[in-house]
Amino acid sequence: MTDVGAARNAPPCMALDIGATKVEAALVARDGTLRARSRISDADHHDDLITGIIELSRRVMSEGSVDVVGVGCAGPMSRGGEEVSPLNIAQWRAFPLRRSLRDALGVDVYVDGDARALALAEGAFGAARDDSSYLSMVVSTGVGGGLVIDGELLDGESGNAGHIGHLNVVPNGNLCSCGAFGCLEAEASGWAIEALTGRSPAEADAATRVRTADLVGRAVGSLASVLDFSHCYIAGSVALGFGDEFFDVANKSARAIARLPYSEHLEINRSELGVDGPLLGAALVAWRGQS
Repeated sequence: MTDVGAARNAPPCMALDIGATKVEAALVARDGTLRARSRISDADHHDDLITGIIELSRRVMSEGSVDVVGVGCAGPMSRGGEEVSPLNIAQWRAFPLRRSLRDALGVDVYVDGDARALALAEGAFGAARDDSSYLSMVVSTGVGGGLVIDGELLDGESGNAGHIGHLNVVPNGNLCSCGAFGCLEAEASGWAIEALTGRSPAEADAATRVRTADLVGRAVGSLASVLDFSHCYIAGSVALGFGDEFFDVANKSARAIARLPYSEHLEINRSELGVDGPLLGAALVAWRGQS
């Protein structure tokens, strides 16, 4: 169990999932029930995204009593989301997200990375309910992650721990959005696959699918040996879209890397969260912040 078990005794909150293409909001009850769900498109608010988010938030909050807001947003960010600089939201650089929302909405706001938030949700409501240590990943348009070790979400010095998408898997490989070459995200994400092949991941050929799964598995295997976990749960349109073959190849590659006695039984499985995962994670960010 992760450190979010207290969520079962927490009051409802509003959850915000801020992504590169859309922002979604909902009221989330302590049992994981969602209601008053609504969304906006980033493209419709390109010049002033925060105003669109505030309007969305007020609309959802009008449907029930809320005293705290939890936010999952792409990073990197300063600790607590005081300033965010998402690689996939160019208009925000050192943007004061937490203060902007808190001042506009008049309630406490807690912010964390979207993939880190998903890791909390996997432990509270998903496949990792019985695990004390695990890696949660998203392999989609981008690649992100969150690590739970000994029941606690691993924060790191600045609160950004878990960015597995920036683990180097191909020396001198493709240029990543972070500025480095050969990151997992630059080789195995949806945008990377499209850049490499000229086709969407849904149209990827067999060799591309196998290469993607192999790189993900090698990255997970390396981390498992370093951090001593035996389960990884993956969500995201690329991994899930590639189906059983992705998980078969990723597991084989991971186990070829994780050969130490404590890591050799590593398993990579599908996330059990479904489409509610990001919002559940954002709610858990709020409840974690209040604890």
